[in-house]
Amino acid sequence: MLAGAQRIAAADTAARPNIVFILADDLSWHDLRVYGNAWHDTPNLDRLASQGMRFTQAYASAPICSASRVAMLTGRSPARLGFEFVTKEPGTKVDTDHPLATPPYPLNLPLEEVTIGEALTKAGYRTGYYGKWHVSQHNGGYLGWSTTHGPLQQGFAEGDSEFGSHPYSEGRGTERKAPQPPLANGDYGDDALTDKAIDFLRRRKAEPFFLVLSHYYVHTPVRTRAKWLEEKYRKRLPAGADEGRAAFGAMVETLDHLVGRVLKELDDLKLAENTLVIFTADNGGHPEYSANGPARGSKWNVYEGGVRVPMFVRWPSRVKAGAVTATPVIGADLFPTLCAVAKTTPDASIPRDGVDVTPVWFGTVKELERTQPFVWHFPYYHPEAGYAKARNGIGIDDFETSKTLPQSAIRMGDFKLVHFYEDDRDELYNLASDPSEQKDLAATNAAKRKELRQQLDAYLKSVGGRLPVAKK
Repeated sequence: MLAGAQRIAAADTAARPNIVFILADDLSWHDLRVYGNAWHDTPNLDRLASQGMRFTQAYASAPICSASRVAMLTGRSPARLGFEFVTKEPGTKVDTDHPLATPPYPLNLPLEEVTIGEALTKAGYRTGYYGKWHVSQHNGGYLGWSTTHGPLQQGFAEGDSEFGSHPYSEGRGTERKAPQPPLANGDYGDDALTDKAIDFLRRRKAEPFFLVLSHYYVHTPVRTRAKWLEEKYRKRLPAGADEGRAAFGAMVETLDHLVGRVLKELDDLKLAENTLVIFTADNGGHPEYSANGPARGSKWNVYEGGVRVPMFVRWPSRVKAGAVTATPVIGADLFPTLCAVAKTTPDASIPRDGVDVTPVWFGTVKELERTQPFVWHFPYYHPEAGYAKARNGIGIDDFETSKTLPQSAIRMGDFKLVHFYEDDRDELYNLASDPSEQKDLAATNAAKRKELRQQLDAYLKSVGGRLPVAKK
């Protein structure tokens, strides 16, 4: 139980590491050089990967921001929480000319949900959250923290919603800011979000700390003041590529630079040795900018390109440098894993979908025992507006936003089933032999298709998953 965890703080603080969790926004698993990207320079993230463990089968719990984030915060799946999409303000206009009626859009992560911020605060950690929250109603503008359901009401002791140098900052406040001049060659620009996270590190006290640095990079809008970087990537783009990808490359490298600043600060403060650093992203890359291939699909759909994400874990003396694992892990694992690191036990009466993955980090196991399967539940149409104009079909590196139908997926072992609600259709793939999900085995392996479909239906029923239904 979380109660009584304060006693741990006094008795066992020295054995517990500081924790820095860095979350990127819309960063594809394939946007980084260490995962095979041929265009982007990401030396800091590549170095971080080499100093710890790199995951080749890390998954977000959802193919979309808010839903993925609630799972990381609580250890509970979006289907279980009824939080399967981005938070939507009441009255948001969306297309309704669809065969199926979809569930109401989510708004606020309920306060009764126990977050990792609450768990680690009670375990004696000093907690801070800086950057994008996006699991509650907006306040004072898009992505402004709610004053009733923000991080400071969900267990974090301090924090700031600062946009930093991301283009979002241009519209913060009541008036749009005047365009800023281009940056000089070699200049990545100031970033107040990173500054505030670093200030949190510098104000450390005796107790261990838990810092969440939730970047807005590399989410749209895609533009940059670092024109020198944009020009660099323009020269690297494949023939015929949209030039918007040059600005995107600049944003990826800027994110890498900002992560490097935090890692350097940990070194300068002599904190790196006893600090666990976790880096990952909230969902697959945006289809118009990220080369998610060889994975199929992108953000907003449940093919691998929508849910496969980069992940590194660095913990000197505990996690072997240069380690690489193909063990599948998912965003919901963050909550129980960090509780294990902090030596506190979550309330067993609260059902969760994640598991403690530290045995994989430490190399003691290659497979994890799970009571719940990997399930992705997206009972909506996307795009919400302009659906008719979107691309038909979802391929590999389409570089267009495709029509995404209400769908769910389940992975058990190497097999993954994707279910479409409009026509009650299933697709089945063997990810070991077909990681790009190109060979549908539903007709030739009917027994496995039936098995996984039954498991998917049973899971969604057990958690009260909300389903799209035919219109009356």
